[in-house]
Amino acid sequence: MKHQGVHVSQKTVARMMKELGLKSRTVKKYKATTNSKHNMPVAENVLNQAFTAEKPNQVWMADITYIPTDEGWLYLASLEDLCTRKIVGFHMDERMTKELCLKALDQAYRLQKPKGNVLHHSDRGSQYASLDDQQRLRRYGMTSSMSRKGNCYDNACIESFHSMLKKELVYLHKFKTKKEAREKIFEYITCFYNGKRIDSAIGYYTPNRYERMFYQAA
Repeated sequence: MKHQGVHVSQKTVARMMKELGLKSRTVKKYKATTNSKHNMPVAENVLNQAFTAEKPNQVWMADITYIPTDEGWLYLASLEDLCTRKIVGFHMDERMTKELCLKALDQAYRLQKPKGNVLHHSDRGSQYASLDDQQRLRRYGMTSSMSRKGNCYDNACIESFHSMLKKELVYLHKFKTKKEAREKIFEYITCFYNGKRIDSAIGYYTPNRYERMFYQAA
């Protein structure tokens, strides 16, 4: 039996959603996080959209996003393991500086303790191209890879995570303070996303579970 549906106006839908207390998951604000207009060296696009990894700590995807609050913007730098889709490191701050990315990288390195070379892929923003960031990567024995200019698909996996974070958390809450946003985002990443949310890309396991299964099998 084929259902034809009922045609209603946009105003009717808006009125019904208001009566039911429903809100659409839409992007209300936009703020650029990539400043590629700088004179610092840019790394080659080594990853080149090959979004596969044979083992954990082989490829880390890095990106920055923004969170609106009543107190102003809060910035989040995240690192995602391409094999397990686990967020291996993240840091939040009120300013979008190189230190934001460095602290996320330091956390990931401290917690994951990678052995061997890690390919660190990011956009070509000034935070990732900075001398301090590149020196830190070399100290950790990592190889830097950067997206092509203006090509969002080159960093699609981590950008997909940030989009998911906003749809499932940020757009559904109005954060009054940056402290509240920090707490909710920390809980979402560490407890829900890494520990409870299944992902079709890794066989419908959670990132934490998939990582444990890999090391158990090894």
